Amino acid sequence: MRFVVRRLGFFVLTLWVAITLNFLIPRLMPGNAAVAMMARYKGRINPQGLHALEIAFGVNTHQSLLSAYFAYLGNIARLRFGTSLTFFPDSVMHQVGQALPWTLGLIGLTTIFAFVLGTLIGLVAAWRRGGFLDGAFPPIFVITSAFPYFWFALLCIWLFSIKLGWLPQNGGYDYTTTVGWSWTFAEDVVRHSLLPAFTILVTSIGIWILTMRNNTISVMTEDYVRMARAKGLKPWRIMWTYVGRNAILPNLTGFAMSLGFVVGGAILVEYVFNYPGVGWMFLQSVENQDYALMQGLFLLITVAVLLAILVADAATAMLDPRTRDRS
Repeated sequence: MRFVVRRLGFFVLTLWVAITLNFLIPRLMPGNAAVAMMARYKGRINPQGLHALEIAFGVNTHQSLLSAYFAYLGNIARLRFGTSLTFFPDSVMHQVGQALPWTLGLIGLTTIFAFVLGTLIGLVAAWRRGGFLDGAFPPIFVITSAFPYFWFALLCIWLFSIKLGWLPQNGGYDYTTTVGWSWTFAEDVVRHSLLPAFTILVTSIGIWILTMRNNTISVMTEDYVRMARAKGLKPWRIMWTYVGRNAILPNLTGFAMSLGFVVGGAILVEYVFNYPGVGWMFLQSVENQDYALMQGLFLLITVAVLLAILVADAATAMLDPRTRDRS
């Protein structure tokens, strides 16, 4: 019980600090969203037009900082993040809701698949040290993980799209395809996601293979593993139940953080492939000084990372009761 209370307390405190910083930083900067939008048009700023935009963006220059803070907390509780400057007059929540499924579908599933596959390869490679799997896979994928992502992505576009013509170059789907719940549209979305998913997998799986292999080798020297072998247990049971269960523990927190950052989207991934996800939207919000959209995305990423870490702590506590005792 004490373990759960401490973790929940850490979650609430960190979330409150993030929300407070999210509120203060844009307000400590000069100007506001309405002024930024009017600055796009050359010439004099019409006071009536500026006042109308301030009302649309929820800017109140006569409101005190404290009252604005409590109003901001109330809006967050109702999932109201304001109006987007980039996609005016659409709301931030609506735009994020449209981009989030693309990011979760592509980067989220690929990250999970890279972690699971890399963990399995690292475990088996360490269990059978000196074999083909141990001699080939870890060195190859560790080298590919050192490739700059944008360079490898451009290389894949040149080879598989331009030269061979197997896969589309960019976008989430062909804009001539009718958007809807149909097999044609689903097939088109999958075809457009194969190339970015492949580049993410190749450039990220090496770290999971290497860390799992090193953790497994370290765990295999423990006394309880020797005892299991002395008892005559089957090798596959020792590998999964005794070695793998303990070797994966150090990786869970790192995986949780990478899974949390998935919500933010891999900006390079979505920029290179012009993919309509959260990372591309984040880049657009920065280029257009869209403070409301930046605030909403920052808060979304923060909550996702904190929830992922909380789930990882719970999983670690279930797999290793010693963590509960130390807490």
